[in-house]
Amino acid sequence: MSRYRGPRFKKIRRLGALPGLTNKSPIDIEKSGLRNQSRSGKKSQYRIRLEEKQKLRFHYGLTERQLLKYVRIAGKVKGSTGQVLLQLLEMRLDNILFRLGMAPTIPGARQLVNHRHILVNGRIIDIPSYRCKPRDIIMARDKQNSRALIKNSLDLPPREELPKHLTLQSLQYKGSVNQIIDSKWVGFKINELLVVEYYSRQT
Repeated sequence: MSRYRGPRFKKIRRLGALPGLTNKSPIDIEKSGLRNQSRSGKKSQYRIRLEEKQKLRFHYGLTERQLLKYVRIAGKVKGSTGQVLLQLLEMRLDNILFRLGMAPTIPGARQLVNHRHILVNGRIIDIPSYRCKPRDIIMARDKQNSRALIKNSLDLPPREELPKHLTLQSLQYKGSVNQIIDSKWVGFKINELLVVEYYSRQT
């Protein structure tokens, strides 16, 4: 299944806030969500797990194949599969740029990376799924158009407090990764255990 490119508000109304997908939200999103729930009645356990999986996929901008790959990798690592899954997704370069505020959305961050505007430790990285590590330095290329794109995002009011695992030096268009993210600093509300359950029941 390919990456979703359809109407973003449609997904938000059905699944709730997806800050990585869009920096805009309809005023009546909560009311419309409640109306949808009241119409649909009680959800099945399958539907609940499916919607959590979709929330994760659309927030991070993944294809179905990519998300399944991350779930399998997380399942092979010692520790809670759900928490490891979130750590893997949060440490992607496109998500790090988004969390730093250097891009307004994850699709916007992906475009910055694809168009070679971003350096990691002094090297151009054009792979959005690049897995960042502690002590990585992420910054804009020393080009006017690269810095202008990032400045537009940094000038916007911050959506949320900067997570503790990141440091931003906005005047230098630079951010750094201090440590692997703690689960409490994940950027949106998700029940990752239901995502793991969803995939475990498909096999």
